[in-house]
Amino acid sequence: MTHTVLVVEDNEADVELLRYFLRSGPNVTHLVIANDGVEALRMLRGEPPFEKALVPSMILLDLNLPRKDGREVLVELKGDPDLCQIPVIVLSTSDAPSDIRQAYALHANCYLRKPADADDFERTVRGIEEFWLNIAKLPPRVLTRI
Repeated sequence: MTHTVLVVEDNEADVELLRYFLRSGPNVTHLVIANDGVEALRMLRGEPPFEKALVPSMILLDLNLPRKDGREVLVELKGDPDLCQIPVIVLSTSDAPSDIRQAYALHANCYLRKPADADDFERTVRGIEEFWLNIAKLPPRVLTRI
């Protein structure tokens, strides 16, 4: 099956690691990067210039983003009947209990702390990929765009 993953991340080093690990894995065939929450929501809603963007199988979302942070993105995503079923995996450097509680209260599907070590980062990405794209049953795609 073809999978599109939307990565919402402003840290270029993390973007490059995610890009490398996801593209070298067996499941992701299309990777879309949004550098902030505003851009991510525009993509998901198919607003110009993203009218032909693909619907993602899942979203990897950082919490600390410019313009609109991950918490605000979660509120809008999970409040939108057209977008709320897309699984959102929060991938953050924060290990603060308040951030974890808030992410789940805003209906994140999963919260993971970004590992500092490259090998651990790869294991985390492979675990996400294996569970969310191979094991979990994702909702059928209703939209034809992100």
